[in-house]
Amino acid sequence: MTDLVDTLIAQIANRTTSADELEARHVEFKTDGRSLPADLVNLADAAACLANAAGGVIVVGVSDSITGPEAIQGTRLDPERTRVRIHELTQPPLLVEIVDRQTEHGRVVVIDVPESTQVHSANGKIPTERIGTSCMPMTTDRITVVTSQKTGRDWSLASSHAGMDALDPFAMQVARDLLARSSDLSKRRWAELPDVELLRAAGVVLDDQTLTNAGALMFSRLYADKTLISYTHRRTPAGQLTANEQIPGPLVVAVQRVFDLIDARLETTPVSIGKGQQLHIADLPEPAVREAVVNGMMHREYFSLERTSVEHTVTQLRVSSPGGFVPGVNVNNVLTTSSRTRNSNLANAMRSLGLAETAGSGVDRMYAEMARVGHQPPRYTADPTQVEVTLLGGAPNTALARYVSTLPREEAADADTMLILLTLLTNKTVKAEELTRLLQKASAEEAQSVLARLSNDEVRLLEPTRETARRAQPRYRLREEALAALGPAVTYRRRTTDQLDRKIIDLVHETTTINARMVRILLDLDTVGASRVLADLVDRGILVKTSEATRGPSVTYGRGRSFPHRQRPPAHNREAADETDPTQVTLDGA
Repeated sequence: MTDLVDTLIAQIANRTTSADELEARHVEFKTDGRSLPADLVNLADAAACLANAAGGVIVVGVSDSITGPEAIQGTRLDPERTRVRIHELTQPPLLVEIVDRQTEHGRVVVIDVPESTQVHSANGKIPTERIGTSCMPMTTDRITVVTSQKTGRDWSLASSHAGMDALDPFAMQVARDLLARSSDLSKRRWAELPDVELLRAAGVVLDDQTLTNAGALMFSRLYADKTLISYTHRRTPAGQLTANEQIPGPLVVAVQRVFDLIDARLETTPVSIGKGQQLHIADLPEPAVREAVVNGMMHREYFSLERTSVEHTVTQLRVSSPGGFVPGVNVNNVLTTSSRTRNSNLANAMRSLGLAETAGSGVDRMYAEMARVGHQPPRYTADPTQVEVTLLGGAPNTALARYVSTLPREEAADADTMLILLTLLTNKTVKAEELTRLLQKASAEEAQSVLARLSNDEVRLLEPTRETARRAQPRYRLREEALAALGPAVTYRRRTTDQLDRKIIDLVHETTTINARMVRILLDLDTVGASRVLADLVDRGILVKTSEATRGPSVTYGRGRSFPHRQRPPAHNREAADETDPTQVTLDGA
């Protein structure tokens, strides 16, 4: 932590930025005020605020209004007295670590505040939590939510005190319809069970025959007059509302209603995939839409009954749900982190009905479904009170969709494969380091393992470029057969090695010898590029040096041991071949 503080102070002292611009959710700068007792009260407030969120540091002795060495103003704080006073002024008492730091620009005191397992108040005030760079008051509901998160309490597993007499008949019928459509025979048999046995199989009935909170939310009349989902539709993001429904529970009924509203407004594009078959691809992929809605209901917090918001336009779907990410999950690892939910009982029940994917695969599917039709990945934003996911659709990339339909099923459903393929539609090459953030991998080595898999002889999607093939982390490009099959989906055209070889071979057939300048002009390359092409041809024996010169235009090249000879076509085709391809060669030594 001291290294971070030293870096921040150096940036301020060097006038690179101000302390105000460096403040973040985990960092706050303060200076001494007129009164030491008042300063200690303010520090207790700030420490409790950070502890109620994700922890952080308070750096005392740095002005947030100026830059340069003069911003490091020093402090009169005594570290031990400050630590004791923060402990005394917070309820429950909060322990912090304090370091007295002497920088080359002046003395500062660094207060290291841990993320607490409790919610703290200070000086008898309402508890606050750090949101962005501000300390915001916490409502009673918010305190309950944060306490539950910190202690790992599962609201959905607690008893609702509602019995079987509270069940909603229509909700139970929706559940049976979902189970009857399952591909799992054992789940289809659930549809025939009595209500209590079906719900027990779903895990939402307790030993005393009452429903868990998840069971009551999904299947009972307790939520029939409470709005769970707000659905709005506009033709364009700024257009007039064409639909506005406030949808009450039970949850299985509400989710099914949202699906129906969205499905009725999805526009589709027919894509022919050969053999008389067609795909009908929606502007927003239906599986991605369903995962976004279900995740918004399954992972949200239910201590307050704020509604989940679904905003729908022709080319966009935004789902906003109450409650931030659970600890350990953020916008930069949501694709790759292990499945975590604050509502385990609810999640398991929704999965048992087939409403949600198996644990850990829902977000992956959203990413894969968007990428496979040419759309950008889901866009997440989050703060401690809300998570929002946006799907940006539009007309599908039909050439890409057609190609993906020919891939093995496991590759077409793989988020990593689809994201890399989408990237290579607009980039000629990629390497592991460039993909680490997109794939949300912990290291470039993890991304490299994906690229290596896609370049093996079983998948045959990628290949390392010839210039980088021997590196630990080569650059990769689409193989020629994939490039050809993708056709207009690719925004660039690449000359292949065979095409380059053929041009140079044809030139040698005409001129006997060539030099680097001729290759530069022929292939529109720079000096380095021409040298690499010639060196590669020499390595493969197609060309050989024919002069004693070591540099410049006097270095010439002629036919090597593996130089291909012209191939004469069969007599009955010779005339046509001569007319259509007078330079036909065979690359025996390539």
